[in-house]
Amino acid sequence: MIEVARVRLNGWQQAAVALGSAVGALLDPRRADLIAALGETTGKPAFERVLERMKRSPEGRAVLLERPRVIASKVGHAWDMPENTFGAAYARFMGSRNFSPDDRPPVRFMDTDELAYVAMRAREVHDFWHTLFGLPTNLIGESALKVIELEQMYLPMCFLSVVGGTARFNNQQRALFFQHYFPWAIQAGVRCTDLMCVYYEQHFHEDLEDVRRKWGIIPAPTAPKQNFM
Repeated sequence: MIEVARVRLNGWQQAAVALGSAVGALLDPRRADLIAALGETTGKPAFERVLERMKRSPEGRAVLLERPRVIASKVGHAWDMPENTFGAAYARFMGSRNFSPDDRPPVRFMDTDELAYVAMRAREVHDFWHTLFGLPTNLIGESALKVIELEQMYLPMCFLSVVGGTARFNNQQRALFFQHYFPWAIQAGVRCTDLMCVYYEQHFHEDLEDVRRKWGIIPAPTAPKQNFM
C-alpha cells in the first residue's frame, strides 16, 4: 500500500493548484514538488489510461498487484549487480549524481489509491528511463526525456515541461535540442515498448544492452563536441 497524504480538491481548487504549480514550475524548474502537483492536478485522465494499459499487460498487472516501490530499501541491491547489468547502470547513474531513490515527493491529489500508485510509479521510474536512454540530467536531457514521457503517457505536465524547458535554452542549447535531441526523442518514444508496463526491478540482473534491445530502446545521440550544455 502506498502511503498518501491525500488532499481532496473541488474543481476550482484543482484548477487553482494547477495554475499556481504551472507558474511556479516555470519560474523555478527545480521545484519537484510543484512539477509533481501540476502532473497530478492535470493528469488524471492520462493516469487512468495508463492504469487500463497496465491492467491489460502481464507485467503491468504484476506491478499493480505487487506495487513495488523504487526506494533505497527496495532497490539497494542494484549497487551489488555485475557491471554490465541494467541494475548496475542504474546504480552508476544515481551514484554519479549523488541522487537518492527516496527523494521523490509524495502523491497528494489522486482520487483513488490505485491511481495514486500509478502516479507514484511514473514518478519513481523516471531515473530508470534516464539510465535506459542514456540521457543526462541537465536541461536538455530532462526536456528530451519529457518528450518521451509525453508520447508514453500523454500527460499535459510533460508538454508544459518541454515548453518551459526549451524557453530557458540559450541559442546554442536550442539549436542542439531541436537538431539532435528532439527528432531522436520523437522516434525513441514511438519505437519503444509501453514503458509503464515494465517491471524494471525484475530485470536488474539482465545485461543493459539486452534489455534495451528487448524494449526497443534507442539510446540518446552523442552530443557534438561543442559544449552546448
